[in-house]
Amino acid sequence: MQLETDKDGYLKHLNDWSPEVADWLAQTTGIVLTHEHWEVINALRDFYADTGISPAMRILVKIVKQKVSSEKGNSIHLLTLFPDSPAKLAAKIAGLPRPANCL
Repeated sequence: MQLETDKDGYLKHLNDWSPEVADWLAQTTGIVLTHEHWEVINALRDFYADTGISPAMRILVKIVKQKVSSEKGNSIHLLTLFPDSPAKLAAKIAGLPRPANCL
């Protein structure tokens, strides 16, 4: 797939995103997307559409708690879906910019 990304693999053009692109981005990080991944990705994209913000971890946990379920809205669950840095990895796969306050 030929897409323009920055040095960290985030899409340069947000309009290039599609579910197929998400699958490709996930594969480049070793993730096979499941229904649970899509719940987070869709909640994240909705939040970004409303606010223009790619949230850091604490806000991502709150979004998942509100939009998906309180059982899934915790950092441990998000780490199982998006290892190492859930906010950064979920944003990348969702086609959003890197969260501003994530190292």
